[in-house]
Amino acid sequence: MNADDILRPNRSAVAPTLERDSFQKSSRTFNSRPQKYWVFRFLWLTTNGLLVLSIFLAAYATVWEFSTRRYLRGFSDAIVPITAPGEEKIEAILDWMAHGPARNPSSPDNVTSTRDPTDTLNYKALLEVCGTATNAFINLLDAENIRVRRLLLLDSHQLTKHVVAEVLVDGRWIIVDPAFRVIPRSADGRTLTSKELSDPVTFVEATQRIPNYDPTYTFDHAAHIRMARLPFLGMLLQKILERIIPSWDASPVMSLLVERESLASVVSAILLVIFLICLRIAVRWYGERRLGIQSVRMRGQLHRVWTVLLDTAH
Repeated sequence: MNADDILRPNRSAVAPTLERDSFQKSSRTFNSRPQKYWVFRFLWLTTNGLLVLSIFLAAYATVWEFSTRRYLRGFSDAIVPITAPGEEKIEAILDWMAHGPARNPSSPDNVTSTRDPTDTLNYKALLEVCGTATNAFINLLDAENIRVRRLLLLDSHQLTKHVVAEVLVDGRWIIVDPAFRVIPRSADGRTLTSKELSDPVTFVEATQRIPNYDPTYTFDHAAHIRMARLPFLGMLLQKILERIIPSWDASPVMSLLVERESLASVVSAILLVIFLICLRIAVRWYGERRLGIQSVRMRGQLHRVWTVLLDTAH
């Protein structure tokens, strides 16, 4: 061993020490700022906390949606013939709703939600209401991979008077009324669309054979989704969406979002995660560019922690 070897620093011994010192220094850069930055620190910590919480919520909602889909798939497989064409599957679901096995007779006040198919499929009282009956029908038919959407029949004041479903069969969106367990048909037995039922003569022909059908449930005013129910910004949001994405409310996906809480929760949670990630990036940018706070990237922190742990282990 010569003198140069003795005087030359040992890189294997110095490197972990430098990494540890760098990690400790970078950790102080964010925490040792003057008290005047307390608002920024509070915003930074709050954003990070909310982001972690939103990720957990997104994971929970995903598991909820997955379990709901499995439940609906098993439910539909038990009552719908797998190889049957679309119209026969519709008839099978309507027949089950009308004559299926006994269900819980409790009133809707005893359930937690009227937009959860695990409730609407199991309560007789909910299957007798047009909105919740349509909810059950849409979720079952969606489990069979058939495109379906809801249709709201409106009065002259734009208030909902009845709810039916539209199902895509042979390239036509035919009307199905889950509350009355019937597919309206013309005099010659042909299925009908909402446009055809908006004709008064066709409407009378199709509904006069349905027992107890209310003749005010006409199709002259209809909508798939009413944003007006949202307070304050409902109408404004609807106009903006119509301008940006014409016919956005006619999408079966939009109907499914308002008819299944688990799916709506997944989408809402994912949007919240994206928003908080963008907010976190904006807060970090402001701290680094405007306040001079140099925070360490997560990847760098993990690398330094791993290096320190390895050094401690040796």
